[in-house]
Amino acid sequence: MNINRSAEALLPTEFGIFKVIVYSSGDNLEHAAIINGDLLKKPILVRLHSECLTGDVFHSKRCDCHDQLINSIKKISQEGGVVIYLRQEGRGIGLLNKIKAYSLQDNGLDTVDANIHLGFKADERDYEIAALILKDLKINEIKLLTNNPDKINDLENHGIIVKERIKLILEPNDTNKKYLETKKNKLGHLI
Repeated sequence: MNINRSAEALLPTEFGIFKVIVYSSGDNLEHAAIINGDLLKKPILVRLHSECLTGDVFHSKRCDCHDQLINSIKKISQEGGVVIYLRQEGRGIGLLNKIKAYSLQDNGLDTVDANIHLGFKADERDYEIAALILKDLKINEIKLLTNNPDKINDLENHGIIVKERIKLILEPNDTNKKYLETKKNKLGHLI
């Protein structure tokens, strides 16, 4: 798979000024990296964040995606680093299927069983594009903000050295408590 650095600009945010770079890839999607600070220090603080329209934009309480994203951007604004925003909605099943999975969850299935019921794996994501973006940025050693061990394994399989995992500690709410327990118990998330 190939990626192309397609555009870049300054991105003023409530957390400071970042540089945003958009990458196009063989999956016909555009992914973004937002960068703050010096990328020459090692290891670099990195967050891989998969797109979540319902959480990131609409602030849904079904998941903790918005809180993970904001928490990560705050940390990176203070320490420097990169947030890579991957267009992998719904753990890779897309928005339409994610909403179908929500409906199944409304009727008693958990997040993993809902994806499987729809004919998908529990998590369809792949982090090769993230590894290619990191390599384009000349980053090969990172501190990864994640609770997901699959991200660590996949990045390492693509040649990125994960020197440290930094746990994202977030308070569950009444709506996402079962979802987070399922991610811990069935997907091995380190919550």
